[in-house]
Amino acid sequence: MAAPMEVVVCADSASQLWNCAVFELHSGTNLLSYRGGNSSPRSLTLLNGEFILGAQLGKNFINVWEIQRKDQLQQKIVCPGIVTCLTASPNGLYLLAGIAEAIYVWEVSSGNLLAILTRHYQDLTCLRFTDDSSHFISGGKDSLALVWSITNVVQPDPSASPEPRHVWTSHSLPITDIHCGLMGPQARVATASLDQTAKLWELSSGELLLTILFDVGIMSVTLDPCEYFLFCGGSDGSIFQVSLCSMHVSRDKTFQSDNEGSQVFKGHRNLVTSLSVSMDGTLLLSGSHDETIRLWDIQSKQTIRISSLKGPVTNAFIIPAPANMFLPDSRPGVALPRFSRHLNPSEQAEGSESGGMCLRLQPGSQVSEETYLEKAEKLYSLMCAVTDKSVFGDGENTKVRVSELEEEVKTLKKINKDLYDFSTQLLTKPS
Repeated sequence: MAAPMEVVVCADSASQLWNCAVFELHSGTNLLSYRGGNSSPRSLTLLNGEFILGAQLGKNFINVWEIQRKDQLQQKIVCPGIVTCLTASPNGLYLLAGIAEAIYVWEVSSGNLLAILTRHYQDLTCLRFTDDSSHFISGGKDSLALVWSITNVVQPDPSASPEPRHVWTSHSLPITDIHCGLMGPQARVATASLDQTAKLWELSSGELLLTILFDVGIMSVTLDPCEYFLFCGGSDGSIFQVSLCSMHVSRDKTFQSDNEGSQVFKGHRNLVTSLSVSMDGTLLLSGSHDETIRLWDIQSKQTIRISSLKGPVTNAFIIPAPANMFLPDSRPGVALPRFSRHLNPSEQAEGSESGGMCLRLQPGSQVSEETYLEKAEKLYSLMCAVTDKSVFGDGENTKVRVSELEEEVKTLKKINKDLYDFSTQLLTKPS
């Protein structure tokens, strides 16, 4: 089975030739271009593999293209204000937009506005979903990064407004970029800021794992798929590669080039606005305000290709090409509805236009479903309580149960050792 084709989706602020374009990653061949307007930074997103959405720079609407119909602007989603950042959930169910200091959450299937989140104090700068669509992270000019559970946002408690799961306050200047790794709610999240630092967080606990201090403001950040390296784009055009597997990594460090993997990519002449790594972790894509996109070989730190655009690069990222991107006769499975600008559209006389039905359960009749993290925390607490006397009582019952558990631990340790020895033999066996 052939590997999926990887493509580069990019946009610049001039839009003299197109709003956004699609290039083949390895050859640089221009495959598709989408015309009409220009997209603002961190606001170009793919929806369900069928639509490309881009927030119009300085305007209060979002441009929508069917992914295989490159020359025709299909729809404009009118918003309550200027959209500063935009993202769609990987499962295609939700669309998020940052408008001033508020996060607007739409349901894609109905177009209903489900929630308006107002926990930031200044304008939003970036929004990112986890790969399983269970959480999203928002960053703003107020230097805050907030972690939200989508379940809590779209199914709020009637007696309270949705609250973020974590509030990260360690940055001292505006957040410029956020990257969310793999593993859903167990992912690690990287944040970049004008305070000249990049930070690595654990999503499940909210703990700060690592802080790296640089000599310049950091404008973009990403991780390679295996999370061996953290890449940070600086305001001076430098790209910093930070090794996360070094034996000498401490929680707070100042970036220095060394022979353990921390290096600098030099080539851009202005701030680096976008970073993305290929699926195999060998290629790094960077976009800059010097009006170029560069493709780098990570191991050698050499530039493979330079693509010149007509204006400062606002968006550039690598994705696997959707199946219907190059099929001109294909059509989206479901057309996009009209998106509401108000909560409770029936109260704003928009309910009749949506063509759907909204069911609302009475308070107290909603079935509370535990999130993955809540289940994991509950299981952990039960595991911790196994040896508690309050569970098994005093005396002989406790001793018997403890003895059984000790025997089980010994058995599991032996199985683990056997598996380790077996895998070591396989890996070290001469080919």
